[in-house]
Amino acid sequence: MSELVKGMLEDLSPLIFSTEDVEDDDVTEIPLPNVKAAVLRKVIEFCQHHRSEPMTEIEKPLKSAQMAEVVQRWYADYVNVEQVLLFELILAANYMDIKPLLDLTCATVASMIKGKTPEEIRKTFNIANDFSPEEEAQVREENKWCEEP
Repeated sequence: MSELVKGMLEDLSPLIFSTEDVEDDDVTEIPLPNVKAAVLRKVIEFCQHHRSEPMTEIEKPLKSAQMAEVVQRWYADYVNVEQVLLFELILAANYMDIKPLLDLTCATVASMIKGKTPEEIRKTFNIANDFSPEEEAQVREENKWCEEP
């Protein structure tokens, strides 16, 4: 469950569970201003599935760039979405404090980066290269150690 929602429910529990002055059609609203309705539906889908089939722990570093080799098939299929939705799920999981969903979505982004060159990563995420050739050469030289086997 979302730690954010759990905390809100705990704060509201005296109000929710009090029988005084409560009518049958009273509904307690939990505001989630940073989460779009479509994204919230995906988050709820994740939480419902996670409740019945918990996700295996994601090994770090990732053993594969294929999410189906990292987590169960359902979870791999779940994150096989457009990048925009994937990043919205990351933001929602972070905002709502849903660690398993945050782990899954961040691991998915990591799998998209795994084994790629900086140029391939820029292309994957549509990132403009704002380094001049001289600046890029300097950065590569300063970080040569991380490319060595």
